[in-house]
Amino acid sequence: MTIVAVLADPPREGLVATELAESTPLSAAETAELYEALLRDAVLAVDRSGGDLLVNYPTDDDLPAAFRTDTSPAAELRAVVADTLGGTEDVRFEQQVGSTFDARAGNTVTHLLREEGADSVAVVTPTAPLLSRTTIDSAAMKLRSSGVVLGPSTRGRTYYAGFTEPIDFEGAFDAPALTTLTNRGRDAGLDVEFVESLPVLETGSDLLDVVPQLRARFAAERIVPEHLAAFVYDHGLDVVVEDGDERLVRE
Repeated sequence: MTIVAVLADPPREGLVATELAESTPLSAAETAELYEALLRDAVLAVDRSGGDLLVNYPTDDDLPAAFRTDTSPAAELRAVVADTLGGTEDVRFEQQVGSTFDARAGNTVTHLLREEGADSVAVVTPTAPLLSRTTIDSAAMKLRSSGVVLGPSTRGRTYYAGFTEPIDFEGAFDAPALTTLTNRGRDAGLDVEFVESLPVLETGSDLLDVVPQLRARFAAERIVPEHLAAFVYDHGLDVVVEDGDERLVRE
């Protein structure tokens, strides 16, 4: 089984989804709520897949002083996961190690592969709104024959990165991450494979991609990420075109 590590922060206002707050009609409190919805959908997708869910959390010391509370990040994330899944008995929680995303991801992957003998390890974050059980399982199948499996997204980004062997992770997620990770995999002598391309949700322009897809899936009675769908409809988010320009609106 692939261990799928979800690198997550506690969904606190001003700490998470700050670019969305700056570039959309949503407030900082609402984008923190959106981040929590994405986190819930991510852990659901992993839990429903054939992979093993690991939640990687920061410590209080990893957070800026303004965002520290009486509740530790570990306890807050554990509560969100427990409420989403109905418990945490099958979920592993581990502290993040490293001062950058590259270091945190790399330390997690390398430790699990080398020290614990995991067959494969993948890294995701709560910014992949359409990540699903089928995508995770498809990636796991590809990891049986390829050393690196990546989930491409728009503008050269990735929403999924899976490994059967460590690579040089320093700067490995530098933009464009898709190209950088591919090159690092090849430098390590590994075959690189890809799964379907999906959007990520980090900025206001990303919402212009995600919201129409979500509404189209809902209209077609296809599977949608339930917590994100609830957020979009509760807040009346939609995309309109005026004078040739796309714009996010609230109904």
